[in-house]
Amino acid sequence: MSEITVAPVAAKKLLDFAIDGVAMQAEDGQTVIQAARANGVDIPHFCWHPQLSVPGNCRICMVEIEQDSGDPWFDIACNMPVTAGMRVLTKSEKIKTLNQDTMQFITLNHPVDCGVCNKSGECLLQDYHYELNGAASKSRDPKTHATKFFPLSDRIILDNERCIMCTLCVRFTNEVSGSKALGAVHRGDHALIRPAEDADFNLDVYSDNVIDLCPVGALLSTELMTHARVWYLQATKSVCPGCERGCSIDVWHRKHEWKLNALDPQLNTTIDRVTPHENPEVNGLWVCNKARDLAQLFERPRAEQAMQHGAPVELAVAIAAAAQLIAAAKKPVAMVSSWGSNEELAACHAAFGTKVSGFVKADHLPLPGEVLEDHLLIKPDKNPNRKAALALYPALPERVSDALPADTDVVLVWGEGFDSALVPSGAKVIRLDSYTHAANATADVFIPISVQTERSGHYTNFAGVVTPFEACFPVKPSIVHAATLFAALSTGSDA
Repeated sequence: MSEITVAPVAAKKLLDFAIDGVAMQAEDGQTVIQAARANGVDIPHFCWHPQLSVPGNCRICMVEIEQDSGDPWFDIACNMPVTAGMRVLTKSEKIKTLNQDTMQFITLNHPVDCGVCNKSGECLLQDYHYELNGAASKSRDPKTHATKFFPLSDRIILDNERCIMCTLCVRFTNEVSGSKALGAVHRGDHALIRPAEDADFNLDVYSDNVIDLCPVGALLSTELMTHARVWYLQATKSVCPGCERGCSIDVWHRKHEWKLNALDPQLNTTIDRVTPHENPEVNGLWVCNKARDLAQLFERPRAEQAMQHGAPVELAVAIAAAAQLIAAAKKPVAMVSSWGSNEELAACHAAFGTKVSGFVKADHLPLPGEVLEDHLLIKPDKNPNRKAALALYPALPERVSDALPADTDVVLVWGEGFDSALVPSGAKVIRLDSYTHAANATADVFIPISVQTERSGHYTNFAGVVTPFEACFPVKPSIVHAATLFAALSTGSDA
C-alpha cells in the first residue's frame, strides 16, 4: 500500500497597505473592511456582515483612497479589495462629510424614539449618530410613516418605521437558515420587509438570529421586548444544553448593582435573554431558537427541600442517609446524568469507583414536533454531555433490566429521564434532581442539586470540543452541587 501524502496548504499572499497612515498587512482577496477588522480598525457598517453576501446598500462604510497623482477616489470598504500599496483614509474631512450626509439620509424617516426602543444601548444607528453625525435632521418635510408593529412570526415583531432596509434579515434566511422566509417589497422610502408568500417564518428554527443581526430596533422578540434595559444586564458565558452540539451562548441576567429589592426579587435570578457567543469550532455566530428559550427550561419549579420517604429533612440528614445506603449496599447501581458537567462526572467516578456500577441515561428526549437534526447546528441527541459520560460509563441498555438485575439493592438516580417503576422490587432509591417531580417524594432519599446556571464547568460536545460555562446565579443553602455531593456520599461526611 502506497503512503498517502497530504499536500501542504499554500500560505496566503500578504499585501502591504495603510489605513489612516498606519502600515498594515492584508491577505490577498480581503476587502478593506475585512482587512481593517483583522488589524483592529473598525469601519462603520450597517448592511455588511462577515458571513453574509455584500449588497453595499447602506454606504456608511465609504472610505477615501489616496492617489500618487490626481484626485482621490471613494468607494465602499465592504466591497473593495485591498491592493498592494493602497492608502486608505477613514477619517478625512471628506469622509466625515460623506458620513454625515449618509446618516442624514438613513435617519430621514427614522422615528426619534430611542427612549422606548428595545435596542437602545446597543444600537449601531444610535452609536453612529453620535459619532458621525450628531446633528438634527436637515429635512423640513414630514417623515414617511409605516406599519409600527407588523408580526413577521409568532416570535418576532417588525417595526417598519425603524427599519433601515439593510436586508441582513432577508439574507440570513436565504443564505444561512435556508428558509427564504423574508423578502423586500416596494421601493425607495416605501420599501418594507415582509414574509415571503410561499414560506412560513414560524418554521424557521433559527429565526431569532435576525434580531441579533438587526443593527437598529426594527426586529423585536415578542418574549423579550418588555424586559429590562441592556444596561441593567450582564452576559455570562455558557453552553446551550439543548443538544449534543453544545453551542456557546451568552446568558443575560440582571447585574448585581441593579438588583431589585422593592419589586419582585425573583427577577434578580431570571434569564432575560440568550444570545450566541461566537465559537468558530462549535456554532460560529448562530444558535437555534431552542437556545433562546432556555429560560423556560431552567426556570421550571425547583426542588429545594431534601426528603426521606417524602418527608422534609435537613440537607445534612439526607446526605448522611444516602451515604449509609450506599455504604451498606452490595449491588448498587447509578443512573448517570448526561447533563452532568465534566467535573461532576469525574467526581462521580472518583467517589464510587467500582463500588457502584454506572450507566449513562438520556436525561432528555426530543420534544414533540422538535427538529431532530438539520444542515446547520441541530443534532439528534438532546443531551449536552453524553460523550464525556460515555467515556466513563457504558450506555444504559435498551432493556433496562440488563442494567438493573433483580438483586440490585440500591439505585442512585442522578438527574431527569428515568422512570422509578423500572427499579427492581425491594431496591432502595436515591434521587438527585433539580426540579420538582412526583418521583422525588417516592424515593427513599431525595437530595436537591444545583442547575447549570448555578455552577461552573465544562461540556464535551459530539465532536470532542470542550467548552466552559460559568455560574450566573448563587446557589441556595438548601441545594448542593453534585460534584461536592458525590464526595460526601462516598465518605459519609457533610457537603
